Amino acid sequence: MPVSFRLAAFYFASFAGVALMVAYFPPYLAARGLTPAEIAWVLALPQLARVVAPAAWGAIADRSGAQRAIVTVACAANVACYALLPATSGIAAIAWLVALTSLVSTAALPLVEAITLKTLAGQAGRYGPIRLWGSIGFMGAVLAGGAWLDAHDVRFVPYALLVFALATLGASFALPAGSAHAAPPAARGPLTRSGAALLASALCMAVAHGTLYAFFTLHLQRLGYSASLIGFLWMLGVLAEVGVFLYLPALFRRYALSTLLIVSAACGVVRFLAIGWMGEWLLVLLAAQVLHAATFGSYHAAAVAAVQRTFPPHAHALGQSLFSSVGYGAGGALGVLAAGWAWQAAGPPLAFSVSAGAALMGLFFAYPLKRAGL
Repeated sequence: MPVSFRLAAFYFASFAGVALMVAYFPPYLAARGLTPAEIAWVLALPQLARVVAPAAWGAIADRSGAQRAIVTVACAANVACYALLPATSGIAAIAWLVALTSLVSTAALPLVEAITLKTLAGQAGRYGPIRLWGSIGFMGAVLAGGAWLDAHDVRFVPYALLVFALATLGASFALPAGSAHAAPPAARGPLTRSGAALLASALCMAVAHGTLYAFFTLHLQRLGYSASLIGFLWMLGVLAEVGVFLYLPALFRRYALSTLLIVSAACGVVRFLAIGWMGEWLLVLLAAQVLHAATFGSYHAAAVAAVQRTFPPHAHALGQSLFSSVGYGAGGALGVLAAGWAWQAAGPPLAFSVSAGAALMGLFFAYPLKRAGL
């Protein structure tokens, strides 16, 4: 099979599982009796694991060349987690299961990003047409999940997660093999000033999405939207993201990476304010979900390409892992915890306003990258 097909298959299966986790795992936890604050803590655990685990796995991968093997072990950890979850009871047991699994499973995606960009040999624009299959998997799983849950119990969610975890494990065996990279004797440290600014911006943008990923479904349920319509709104956001990935080669030829990062962050400010304060208007929600093309799609693609530019070749796996650790790890955890606090204190408007403020900070940190010529 062509290498692009093998990479696309992994992204498809992986993000189908992510979709179910993001959209329907919070209602599943609520059905198990967890409070909003407890749900926020459980959802924050994978993000907290990402603060330290991916960077450690990335450093090991760079030195050993065992990228594919580490990805396979990470996928196997997810299989074990979802197989055990239905038999796990109580907040403490659920939290321990999710936390221990996350220390291993969070290694997978940043290493696959590094494998993909290395395989593309500097043609970063080709990343989009491969990565869009992850978005297609996400979109299909959210839409099918919403339709299923209109007629079935939410307690079936772990079994659906197990199916996609097994598919991801199978796809991991077909990934391209990695190779070891030793740093040259006179090599500078991997983290430059531009790299630090990029990581800070990524952290802020991950914080900005915390309320969306933790409470968007619950927010819309409180406003009276049906499960099918909620699934469609999730799908619309990912469909817009697919459009960005499809035309990514043209975007990368026309605009600088820093420009894409700045504009994407600005769209985040508008999007999260609209969801939090005008969510009862369906047309506003439709427009806000289309902005997912920018707040996640173009931002993520530009950021992973920027990592390859701001980190030296011997530290590309480490760079992608740091991007995951600082951004989706620390930023994701802070975002979910801030969302839980704001939601408990004053409800959706404050929670989504916090997200908008974080997106504004993401724009602030991205701006120096423009001056640096990125």
